Amino acid sequence: MDWLGRIAKLRQWTRSGTRAPHKPLLLLYALGRFQEDTDGGLQYTAVEQDLQRLLIEYGPPNKTTPAYPFHHLVSDGVWEVRTDRGPGSPGSGVRDLRETGATGRLAPDLRAALRREPDLLGRIARLLLDLHFPPSLHGELCEAVGLELEPAAEAERLSAVRRQRDPQMRELVLTAYEYRCAFCGYDGRIGAVSVGLEAAHVRWWAFGGPDKVENGLCLCALHHKLFDRGVLGVGDDHRILVSQRFVGHSPAAREHVIALAGRPLIGPQPGSRPVAAAHRDWHAQQVFHGEPRPATAA
Repeated sequence: MDWLGRIAKLRQWTRSGTRAPHKPLLLLYALGRFQEDTDGGLQYTAVEQDLQRLLIEYGPPNKTTPAYPFHHLVSDGVWEVRTDRGPGSPGSGVRDLRETGATGRLAPDLRAALRREPDLLGRIARLLLDLHFPPSLHGELCEAVGLELEPAAEAERLSAVRRQRDPQMRELVLTAYEYRCAFCGYDGRIGAVSVGLEAAHVRWWAFGGPDKVENGLCLCALHHKLFDRGVLGVGDDHRILVSQRFVGHSPAAREHVIALAGRPLIGPQPGSRPVAAAHRDWHAQQVFHGEPRPATAA
């Protein structure tokens, strides 16, 4: 069985780049639990809050429920559900899953394969991460679902996904923004080498975002992470958006995040393409959480 091929082709609702990471998040969570207990099941009522939290933190801004992947993942051949009545899912209704004692776990053949091939779990997890989430979130996502992965060579990871990234993307974006964070202006170097600056995809690469300057921002490591988490965004007027959901009372939080609300982007330099409207709109609809804060008074 080609488990990587099956995982790569999970059936998901999609339209115009809409994010639907429900099944990938459930699978990552199940893999983390499998590492702890290879025979244990996940009773819906016991894991519902954990799965809901994952969807809130790493899913799209719209409201959703973990009942959807818990039921529908069965059709992909990698998951099974049993209830107090026997094998089979009672449906995607939250009440039905709760009242029937629905318990899910990885499909028997997949569990057997994971026991036979010790490295298969890591390969599946990295494939799910690469196909559905930006690299800046991979580490914290593994922590959130309890996954412990051995380091993997970048070449191995790239060979598992459908297309390869353009290695020139980083240099092109950092040059366009003159090696300064587009949000805060940070431009630190050690000698002649910049440190702490990254090329962020506005529309995530995993969702068709091109390796082009018009889909990139030069951001410091902090603001890259916050941008990918939906705390920060870019408005139609190329001004910085800060989510009202972000809470921070320390001087550092106010200075480095809240005070950015309404500020214009720094760059790109003349002659370089600014962030394209289509990519800004995708990020606003699929990543940015909540409503933006009003502009901070100067």
